[in-house]
Amino acid sequence: MSTDAAKPSRREQILTAAAEKFARAGFHGVGIDDIGAAVGISGPALYRHFRSKDAMLAELLTGISDRLLFGGKDRVDAASDPQEALERLVRWHVEFALRNPALITVHMRDLDSLSDRDRRRVRESQRLYVEVWVQTLVDARPELDRPRARAAVHAVFGLINSTPFSAHLDTSAMSRLLRDMAHGAITAI
Repeated sequence: MSTDAAKPSRREQILTAAAEKFARAGFHGVGIDDIGAAVGISGPALYRHFRSKDAMLAELLTGISDRLLFGGKDRVDAASDPQEALERLVRWHVEFALRNPALITVHMRDLDSLSDRDRRRVRESQRLYVEVWVQTLVDARPELDRPRARAAVHAVFGLINSTPFSAHLDTSAMSRLLRDMAHGAITAI
């Protein structure tokens, strides 16, 4: 996505609208005309930007997976020790989930709507992202074996990724709560 948040490209506007529509009605419940109307163009005009609705979904879901992976790696690389790296990963994932609830919802609900090739790509990025966390957790807690660390990481992801369904607090309070709970879950093992 564009680094200039004030001026998203037309392509980014379309992806944002598609994510919101897919999150509300599901991939199969949204037509190309619905997405076009959300950005003020006709449905067929979207084909200037994407070859199909499936291509939009693929870009959304591969994009979310790649952003998490590369963002996670960057945060670990910037940390001075494994504890700080773990703190940075938790903060990164919480902030990402709170800023992108539609993408989290679309991923949970519509991953199986991707082509086999795109689904494999998403799964590979996800696997690599999990391994960033697992390695960081094992570095921070050397007494843990990798299977236990991996199970803990998946449990923490489930907690954090539940945010689209728990809008009971303002964003700041929810961020603090999720960070505290994620740290509690990681240290409880």
